[in-house]
Amino acid sequence: MTLNCIVVDDEPLALDILEDYISKVPFLTMVKRCENPIEALQIVQGGGINLVFLDIQMPELTGIQFLKIAGNKCHYILTTAYPQYALESYDLNVSDYLLKPIAFDRFYKAVEKVHNQIKPLEAPASVAQPIITPAAFSSPPNPVQDFIFVKTEHKIQKIYLHDILFIEGLKDYISIFTKDERVITLQSMKKMEEALPPSQFIRVHKSYIVAIDKIESIERSRITINKKIIPVGDTYRDEFFRVIGNKNI
Repeated sequence: MTLNCIVVDDEPLALDILEDYISKVPFLTMVKRCENPIEALQIVQGGGINLVFLDIQMPELTGIQFLKIAGNKCHYILTTAYPQYALESYDLNVSDYLLKPIAFDRFYKAVEKVHNQIKPLEAPASVAQPIITPAAFSSPPNPVQDFIFVKTEHKIQKIYLHDILFIEGLKDYISIFTKDERVITLQSMKKMEEALPPSQFIRVHKSYIVAIDKIESIERSRITINKKIIPVGDTYRDEFFRVIGNKNI
């Protein structure tokens, strides 16, 4: 299970350190780094975030004020140089409290604790895990997860899984094709593949993931979806035809 994270801090160096730490943990996905707590609050209230790394001393809105406004939409780990706020923060039910400078081993211990807290709630195997994260919150999960959130250039966009035709990898970006639009987001194919339910989607090439139910025809090693010809790569061919074979009549 992947936890979608944002980091909220008015110090660029602190943001850099936490972003680097997050990149080293397989079950964490960095959704956004925010110097402006107001922007971060809007993202949290919009849904799809599992974990917030939150500084306390910030202009415009302190971390404590942020917690009181945002409520229990997700888990919080406070990051601060001031130990005197620890007691008040635990009264607000934060998951952990990290004192700067933050060592990686202490960081990992904190995020592992959150991961273990959320994991039992996300037990149903059929539930798709977020990219940026679907509604896999610390509150009771939905029995069916039928959408994902992805970050585009100016917004976080909700995409229903049943609308996705196929996904194409473009170096550091991916394009998500639906019947009506193309959504481009900064994401790896590996992360996207992990976020989608394998019962509905399958990787067929290093650059393509397809929605199984949107396949119109298969000819040799070529798939047709909505007039688009998609190749089946050698690495993925056996698994693809095994899955398709199981659906034959």
